[in-house]
Amino acid sequence: MAVRRRRTPDEARRLILEAAGALLAAGGPAAVQVRAVAAAVGVSDAAVNHHFGNREQLLSALLRFGGRKLKSELRAALDTWTDGPADPADLVRVLSAPYADGYAELAVALHQSGWRDTGSGLLDEAVDRLHAAARATCATTGRTPPARETVQLAVAALHQAVAMEPLFGAEFRRSAGLDAAARERTLHWWAGTLRSTLAGTDAAPARRDR
Repeated sequence: MAVRRRRTPDEARRLILEAAGALLAAGGPAAVQVRAVAAAVGVSDAAVNHHFGNREQLLSALLRFGGRKLKSELRAALDTWTDGPADPADLVRVLSAPYADGYAELAVALHQSGWRDTGSGLLDEAVDRLHAAARATCATTGRTPPARETVQLAVAALHQAVAMEPLFGAEFRRSAGLDAAARERTLHWWAGTLRSTLAGTDAAPARRDR
């Protein structure tokens, strides 16, 4: 007879959040109900509430859990830049994935209920790495590299766009006469736009005295 191993609190919380994340990806925030999460993990409703208090607190914890996963995947993407060029497509891919899996709708729902994210600096390292890559490239091409603030603005605009993409992307594309389903083309456009920003601008020609 198999002996049932008692889970540690941290392990139980992780399993509950992973199950909640799967439900979120499949059916949005409405699918993340305490009873459904408990059934997916194989525990009682009371066990879920023991670790998270109530459904609203579970949803808040799920959003933070998604943020930690995003940081981990962002770190893995940045590590690939150590041995090769900084590819903005990696950043676009990593940032867009969690929002497409329900976190965009979850963030909006929690914001409407009064939750606020007071954290900052999630993409600081990505900005620094992209800015350094731009300066190195422009040193060899003779172009003027973008200011760090320009890179910050570009990355912030990208983050805003991919966060809202699952909610409003199709409608915004239709408003410009585009195919509402052109999500991948939009992401490719963002990668290209970042590359153009990082490529810098042509140096201003020297002025001639008259």
